Amino acid sequence: MKTESRRNRPSAERFNFERNSKLIQSSNIQSRSVSMKILTEDQIWEIRQAAFDIIEKVGFKCHHPEVHKMMSQAGAWVSDDRIKIPRYIVNECLTTAPQGWTIYDRNGKRAMEVEGEKSYFGTSTASPNTRDAFSGEIRPTSIKDIERGARVADYCENIDWVMPMGSSQDVPGISADVHEFQAVVSNTTKPMVFIGYTPLGVEYVYEMASVIAGGADQLSRKPFLIVYPEAIAPLFFPDDVVDRILVAADRFMPQLPGSTVSAGATGPVTLAGVITQVTAESLIHITIAQLRNKGCPVSMSGNVGILDMRTALMAMGSPENSLGLVAQAEVARSFNLPTWGLAGATDAKLLDAQAGLESAFSILSQAMSGLNLIHDVGYMAAGMACSLEQLVMGNEIVGMAKRFVQGITVTRETLAREVIESVGPGGHFLTQKHTMENFKKELWTSNLLNRQTIDDWKKAGEPSMADRVKEEIGMILDTHQPSPLNDKVISELERLKKEGEREILKKVSMG
Repeated sequence: MKTESRRNRPSAERFNFERNSKLIQSSNIQSRSVSMKILTEDQIWEIRQAAFDIIEKVGFKCHHPEVHKMMSQAGAWVSDDRIKIPRYIVNECLTTAPQGWTIYDRNGKRAMEVEGEKSYFGTSTASPNTRDAFSGEIRPTSIKDIERGARVADYCENIDWVMPMGSSQDVPGISADVHEFQAVVSNTTKPMVFIGYTPLGVEYVYEMASVIAGGADQLSRKPFLIVYPEAIAPLFFPDDVVDRILVAADRFMPQLPGSTVSAGATGPVTLAGVITQVTAESLIHITIAQLRNKGCPVSMSGNVGILDMRTALMAMGSPENSLGLVAQAEVARSFNLPTWGLAGATDAKLLDAQAGLESAFSILSQAMSGLNLIHDVGYMAAGMACSLEQLVMGNEIVGMAKRFVQGITVTRETLAREVIESVGPGGHFLTQKHTMENFKKELWTSNLLNRQTIDDWKKAGEPSMADRVKEEIGMILDTHQPSPLNDKVISELERLKKEGEREILKKVSMG
């Protein structure tokens, strides 16, 4: 049986040479982004070994006949509902999984290069409730709420991609994905990630997306949506989840493994154990997809859940949430595969200091880690409510974080020796050409933070952050018009939505 060899540790001589080389070449460095690392190479190696061990010795639960057939043919151990995969099979599948993807927008323009340490932020999703931005009421989510969420996200310059903001309660839940896809894609050109409630619903979403892209082949070449099948932790892959994996693999469409391993509940309470289990479940997902269709795009991802032992509720704002996700992403990057995060969420029930604290901490820490697709900007109440207020404030925080991780550019121009010499002691730089040419790109400008004098703030009515966010949302909904779809596409989407709902409900009624 093949085994993975431990990476060689860098020697002291090599370290000193690289360090000195960087010092020697420092005058040529244009800029350096701000980043952080959690795990050492040895820790990553240990987690990888433990994950492979779990896949081989514990395996996973799955009844799906196609998975049983594929795994048996590949050489896995299959018995009743338990499948154990030898390491060499997983490693062979890892060689065919793409190490990055290009995701396009609705109009076919390159939008995101999901690879390396490039970070992109997206909205929250799938909450049964919505917090009304104007009344403050928390009520059941409607399709109208999902339309508004997509339109506001379309306007927010730091939100790179969109999920349906909520789980609509005013349409049949089993067929909600066809309604929600139409609601989102009609209100934003940005790329989309969706969960999919049934395999047939996912098929119809792809058919609807193909209409927009100009055909299934064109959609495969320039994908603007990613599906998010969620296995059930620990180590259970139900038939409907497997079917969604296979539907995406058959169409060569990107997919994100999305099981949630909750520390102390659906996984070990230790973060190392959680990361190991997330990695194992993601490797199983990747193996299923690659056995089905070699080369189909799959990330190495999952969700780290933190159970508050006092309330038995998931704590989305906990520091361990970001710590675990960042560490798991480091393991995924050791395989050169795309990663997944969760930031901009809060356990608060309104836009208060807690909401700002928790969202800012998670956004900055995960941006510094270089996680690729970071979702859930806009979650409130531990994921039980989506909020336009939290989304708009999160957009501002993401802007700050992006500026921070951009770091400092050091060149002859930015060092400004000549400018300092020209101004001299006791002068000022306000009228300098250098200032006018550089201040917009050097200094981040806020749309929401209050930087007025105390007197001006009092004259304005002493507005709070919540007041400014509410005003911003009102402005967006009153004035922002997303790029429209053409009438022919709108008509075909409406037809497919109705057909999809009818066929999904029919299939469910027939058992």
